[in-house]
Amino acid sequence: MHKRVNAIEAVVFDLGGVLVDWNPRHLFRKIFVDDEAAMEAFLANVCNTAWNERQDRGRSWAAAIDEAIAEHPAHASNIRAYRERWEEMLAGALEGTVQVLDELHAAGVRLIALTNWSAETFHYAEQRFGFLDKFEGILVSGQENLMKPEPEIFQLLLRRYGLDPSRTLFIDDVQKNVDAAKAQGMQALRFIDPDQLRQALAGLGLPGVKPLQVVRKA
Repeated sequence: MHKRVNAIEAVVFDLGGVLVDWNPRHLFRKIFVDDEAAMEAFLANVCNTAWNERQDRGRSWAAAIDEAIAEHPAHASNIRAYRERWEEMLAGALEGTVQVLDELHAAGVRLIALTNWSAETFHYAEQRFGFLDKFEGILVSGQENLMKPEPEIFQLLLRRYGLDPSRTLFIDDVQKNVDAAKAQGMQALRFIDPDQLRQALAGLGLPGVKPLQVVRKA
């Protein structure tokens, strides 16, 4: 017999890469014009993922910029641009996912967001993306000094919003975060693209989510 999956009462969304198209390359392609290799070297060796994640975990941008310039003085202007022109890394919303979010909201499903994001830059998203108002709450890593995939941030999420992990579905585009949610007893789904998400949620019986063929016919 197949194990019965508990009915989902709440859906927790990651933001970057799921609902929002954030990528430092949206900015740095303007700076490293026609030099993709130099841009990739900068993002790998100077302002890399590990460096940026420390801001997502609560380090101040002032400290981050000072540290990076001290280590890479030749890149000082580009390092400063990472913060000063940060908003240019936001290309926009992933509209197909936003449509799924709207359908869940209209059906009365509890919606919460859990995002790795700096406390100092999250206001850019709040100002720009009206769909964030559809969330009952948003847990921002930089405000908590915790981040995915650390188990403590999932435990905080479950406590703060009174969630039953077995009836909570977590959606993220990073596999290690999906695995971490599952380790806390949550149902979890790796996001690939909006069509894949829609099909998966419709297959799980989430109320309000129209199957893909119905959306295309409409």
